[in-house]
Amino acid sequence: MTIRLRRRLASPSRRALLALACAVLLPLGTARRSEAAEVTEVRLDWATYNPVSLVLKDKGFLESALKARGIAVRWTQSLGSNKALEFLNGGAIDFGSSAGAAALLARINGNPVKAIYAYSQPEWTALVTAKDSGIRTPADLKGKRIAVTRGTDPHIFLIRALQGAGLTEKDAKLVLLQHADGRTALERGDVDAWAGLDPMMAASEIEGGTRLFFRDPAANTWGVLDVREDFAKAHPDLVRTVIAAYEQARTYAIANPEAVTRALVAATKLPEPVIARQLARTDLTRPEIGRAQADSIRAAGLALQQAGVIPADTDVAAAVDGLIDPRFAAGSER
Repeated sequence: MTIRLRRRLASPSRRALLALACAVLLPLGTARRSEAAEVTEVRLDWATYNPVSLVLKDKGFLESALKARGIAVRWTQSLGSNKALEFLNGGAIDFGSSAGAAALLARINGNPVKAIYAYSQPEWTALVTAKDSGIRTPADLKGKRIAVTRGTDPHIFLIRALQGAGLTEKDAKLVLLQHADGRTALERGDVDAWAGLDPMMAASEIEGGTRLFFRDPAANTWGVLDVREDFAKAHPDLVRTVIAAYEQARTYAIANPEAVTRALVAATKLPEPVIARQLARTDLTRPEIGRAQADSIRAAGLALQQAGVIPADTDVAAAVDGLIDPRFAAGSER
């Protein structure tokens, strides 16, 4: 194009050339900006380990907030942090529910996610075994078969528990299963222990007669809402809209606990006593993301680094700083 223009314009002035360049490039730039700004659908996950997501989905708060802008909402179920993070990495969803430490591992492994909101402070994982197994402490897991979902908070919890007993993953036999299948494997006797996750863990206790033989609430990293980094950069207004809708759902959940119970019963097909046990271990009152989550995730990351799961040359503190993004919270600078 440049050569042809020069042939037609025998001796263009510098000003003319600049004007012509702007005329040619401006429509392209405008189109690219419009394309980047145009969103017709926001895609989120829902998960039984994220009770607020169920309320948000059932009440339609986000759909109402986006209706005037002509933006639809699409929901996808995540069966664990690993699936939510896979969906985010593959571009299948824009926002996903995960444990904080799982998000850190994903980011260190090249998944560009940002943690923007804390949907819960749970004790959602523990080590579970059969009532009469004889397993009492993590040290008893040496040589045992353990069901676990890799890349999730229960997996990280297991690694830290083994580490505390002077063991590593190599000292046990890990059986890689999704959480619900891990419960089934334990109750059938196919494995000796399971790194559990609520509400399946609560159901196994009440319905399957299993017992939690190792608990450590402080080693459960927070439930965080993650967003794809490119989405957050291109659409910060939509990120804030999603967080505002989450806040609406969280506030509603606290004021209407029966609604949370109904939503979980409907989603899981589990009885109310099971859901009550899950919710008794779930704190929904601390949504602000910042130092508390960073400290918890950093501690988990350093333990995993010491265990050899995270490479020794990784700057864990920097990775946590890159993960936690408080800019979109209510009252933050915009």
